[in-house]
Amino acid sequence: MLKIIAMSAALGFSGAALAKADCTAHPKDQWMKESDARAQLEGQGYKIKKFKVDGHCYEIYGTNKEGKKVEIYFDTRTLDVVKSEID
Repeated sequence: MLKIIAMSAALGFSGAALAKADCTAHPKDQWMKESDARAQLEGQGYKIKKFKVDGHCYEIYGTNKEGKKVEIYFDTRTLDVVKSEID
């Protein structure tokens, strides 16, 4: 029983670790301004409910131009998509 609990806990932690995006760590002075990033993404059709910095990534929660829910991590310098989840 104890082994099952330990395995479940280990799997839970490894799943949480995989949930993070692996963005390149650029120096802050090379990051695109948050206001410019937000404007550019909105120009691409995203409706942003939440915009935040997560580690070395910009992360948004909202909808894409098709109206689907999105959670997307972007490179802070180039706005390239690093990881996305679309419902």
